[in-house]
Amino acid sequence: MVAGKSIEELIGHIRDSHHIGISGDRNKADLLNMGYYHGYKGYRFIGSSQNKVQLSDFDQVVAIYTFDANLKSLLYPHIMFFETAIQSRTLDSLIQHDKKAADFEYIFINLLTDYKKYSVGNHKYRDKMKQRLELRNRIYKAISDNYIQAKPVIQHFYHNNKMIPLWAIFEVLSLGEFGLFFQCLNEPTRVEITKGLNMHSIAHNNNGRILGDMIFLIKDMRNAVAHNAVVFDCRFRKINPPSRLKEYLQGETGIENISFENLIDYFILLVFILKRLSISNFKLQEMIDSLVCESEKLRLLIPVSVHASIMSTDFRKKTEFLKRYIMNEK
Repeated sequence: MVAGKSIEELIGHIRDSHHIGISGDRNKADLLNMGYYHGYKGYRFIGSSQNKVQLSDFDQVVAIYTFDANLKSLLYPHIMFFETAIQSRTLDSLIQHDKKAADFEYIFINLLTDYKKYSVGNHKYRDKMKQRLELRNRIYKAISDNYIQAKPVIQHFYHNNKMIPLWAIFEVLSLGEFGLFFQCLNEPTRVEITKGLNMHSIAHNNNGRILGDMIFLIKDMRNAVAHNAVVFDCRFRKINPPSRLKEYLQGETGIENISFENLIDYFILLVFILKRLSISNFKLQEMIDSLVCESEKLRLLIPVSVHASIMSTDFRKKTEFLKRYIMNEK
């Protein structure tokens, strides 16, 4: 049997075993609100549990927790906007190319054909075909699940004996499933979509794959934000971004050393995409100013060395270059 600890026992454990100064009703309320396991333990390290943060006072833990919560509030509306806008623009590009593209079965046969680039029997052919079939299974499962859950956008078409159009399918797909959809599109279609977003690049994006890279990077961050997981140290990152994406962003923004090891690089990516989606310079500047403001508030509450580890030593330099990019890029 596992024995739990009361809040008083947890406070004593933090103070005696972790040597963190904690006392009083305010600290007790903070710990109850953030939770020992979700909050305190999750904010005592950067990146991995082996990289413990050197803190001496519980208020410093609360400061990092609050900073992380404010980051999620800042990121959430922009990520949700990206998710809707990128699906809508993809749909519009497909329909402009072919009116029949509103039908998923037509797209499955004619456009979700990236596997055809390879010879039958080639391991890449098998991988791409497996990916394509997995996508179809996921889409049918999403439709089935949402019908059972009585989602009107799905039930309407079934109850009227109509095929479910692509826009309705997009409504019930996760961002990761949409990313898989984009990956399975053939090269001419991907290129057409990226050209429409002014993201085509002969040097780094001639096959249109970079948008898919971006979708999967933002998907991991989106899930962390939506499910209230930790975001400040990028521990949500599940993939190593390809060098083509890093080089492309560096070339487009003029900002060096983009590695996606610190959150500022995700803001660079998000600003780049939002600018391509016609978000105003004012709103983009406001987002970066809010990030800088949150960083400064945190800097005053925790040791300088810990702040530098969280934000990265080139945070200020990158934000200044990002502001220049926002104002100067056309």
